[in-house]
Amino acid sequence: MGWFGVTGSAHHDDPSRLVVTVRRAADGGTAGAGFVLGIDTVLTCAHVVNDALGRPMLEARPPQLEEILVEVRGTSTEQYFARLLHWVAPRAKDGSTVREGDSEWLGDLAVLRIDGPAGGLPAAPDRAAMSTDQEVSAWHGGGRAATLARLTVASLHGSHGYLDGEATGMAVGPGYSGGPLWCRHERAVVGLVVAHFMPPQDAATGLPLPHSSQHLIRRSWAIPWQHVRSELAAVGVHDVLPPQSPDPEDPALLLLMEAVGDILFSPSQRTDCAKRLARACGVGCGSDVTPPTPEEFAMFLLTHPRALAAFSGLLRRDSPDAADRVLAAGSLCITPKMLSPQEYAGLRKHLRTTDRAVLARFPEAARAALPHVAAFPGGESLDALLNRLEALPGDGHSANGERRVPALLRVLEYVGALCPGPKRAELRLWADGVAQRLGIARAALGERRSDAQAWGRSVRGRSARMRVLVQVTRAERGRHRLRIWCDEGAGPRQVSTDSLAAYSATDGAREVLRVLESLTPPADDERPPLVEVLVDRASLNLPVDEWAAHDPDEIVPGVLGVEFPLVVHCPELLRRHGRFMSHWRSRWNRLDSGKTFVVSESMDPDAIYSKLVNQLDTVRVSVDVPPGPRDGIVQTCLALGIPVVVWDRGRDGASHLVQHMADVATRELPDGVRTYRANAKASPPEFPGRPVLAWADADRTVPRLHLTEPQESA
Repeated sequence: MGWFGVTGSAHHDDPSRLVVTVRRAADGGTAGAGFVLGIDTVLTCAHVVNDALGRPMLEARPPQLEEILVEVRGTSTEQYFARLLHWVAPRAKDGSTVREGDSEWLGDLAVLRIDGPAGGLPAAPDRAAMSTDQEVSAWHGGGRAATLARLTVASLHGSHGYLDGEATGMAVGPGYSGGPLWCRHERAVVGLVVAHFMPPQDAATGLPLPHSSQHLIRRSWAIPWQHVRSELAAVGVHDVLPPQSPDPEDPALLLLMEAVGDILFSPSQRTDCAKRLARACGVGCGSDVTPPTPEEFAMFLLTHPRALAAFSGLLRRDSPDAADRVLAAGSLCITPKMLSPQEYAGLRKHLRTTDRAVLARFPEAARAALPHVAAFPGGESLDALLNRLEALPGDGHSANGERRVPALLRVLEYVGALCPGPKRAELRLWADGVAQRLGIARAALGERRSDAQAWGRSVRGRSARMRVLVQVTRAERGRHRLRIWCDEGAGPRQVSTDSLAAYSATDGAREVLRVLESLTPPADDERPPLVEVLVDRASLNLPVDEWAAHDPDEIVPGVLGVEFPLVVHCPELLRRHGRFMSHWRSRWNRLDSGKTFVVSESMDPDAIYSKLVNQLDTVRVSVDVPPGPRDGIVQTCLALGIPVVVWDRGRDGASHLVQHMADVATRELPDGVRTYRANAKASPPEFPGRPVLAWADADRTVPRLHLTEPQESA
């Protein structure tokens, strides 16, 4: 880097210092290992994170807001807190859950973001492809050099590399998982350790069998670096690798070189500013006598992700035009981040002390603040969402060439609207400082703040309703398998324990009622829980609302859709065409003011598509056509991102139900449909309909992987 130093690493001389230690929260013991991946990221195994948090070892659900303690070795060993950034769940080869006793699996990767120093973590090691016959080294997660295990890559099979250990010295065992495999010949990491094949045990006692020369000895398996790279790319990890030096002809580099030469034209000015910039970024600096050249200065701005933001902050007070010029030039390169090291550290500090219930609603706030932005995938970690927000440009409201309010600042205003007064004030002061450094007009930020306040008042007026989610899949004739989650407002938590049992309609109703009866609604909320039935596209008309817990010993029948507002949700259709996810969220944000479209005659699905594809103010569709064409129309509406669709599963002619529901406000439809079902039970001639309400709430998450694959993941 020349004049500007970087945080060094001695891994070529002592590669054991590559090992990052992942500590258990319960007792501080070693859960496993990892290694530095980028300037503020560490790569390890997902099962190491599970162990650190006291979860089942091969749990597929990602942790949410939990913090993990890690130790990183540079010139000294430092402890930092980390949080999940990206998650690649452990999975069997057929995509299902890894079962107890399985010796091999896929996935099992976790990228952690570290609350580290401003200058970043020690430099990440080089990486290279794994190949057969490479001689590699591994260390226990504790990082002690004496735990060295010497291994040879015996064979490669796509996603797996099999390693044989030497007969003398350390053997790979518990605590090595997630650690780097260092190849001295390549002078690079070529993969990471996942598991070891343990000696055979006596089936009766569980004790190791007496040694035999026929036993498998010191065989481990790892994920080759080339497969790690493809697994990470599949979950969108493209920005955690060390930035490459820009091309000498890069326009951003040329413009920044010119700007630095013009703004800091004297050597003393350049030296003074460079020293201040190096301190802000936590890196070393060169001679006090010889300043960095404009090229060295510009290269640093385009290789340290937060240097450009820090530099603009140094310029803003005395030379606003120069700060704007630097920011404009840097925007031509994808490496610079929006926030300076100090701003980013401040944000992380504020979020660490923000109530977890508020952080759980961060995606909801993001969707409300940015209704027209492309879809925010469900299940993203908070840090992954922050990454995406920091990279997004400002919103479209600006006048007279004013700088636009960045997406991240707008979202944090909405998050602040959910917080108590003191925390809201902290976030606002932080946002004011960032906006001032970026040269954003106070009035522009004030307008977004006003929008956030209005939204905050509206959501406080409608608290999150308790709900029970039931995934229903067909088993043998007349029977179904169930998975059940509860969501008291902080996201789904699975409560079903047997995913293989097949239930009749009566037994299924009893199981769902058992879960509903176990809930304790908030004292100030008299609404019954919402029952959300998750189905595939072929089961949209499954009459779960009519399931009744008939029992001779019970006084009342316990009909699910009569006692509780019951809706269906088909994520398979909603996610089938990802380009409509943003339409869905935009429509949901207009739920109280959007329009209703009534389909009263048979229409070809293509005609429905043409009619609704760009009508983002249509939030609700009522389908009043015979069963034949009805199902295609319903599925087209759901695939286009219509959040609310109502139809009558049982009528051939004009539906009394559709006419009756026309007078019910869209947000009140779940309770309105429940009332209709109760009336239909009491007086079928007056209420002949069999209502189905498809309800896709963009503000509430659903378990993702259960919907298409039988995995224990949410």
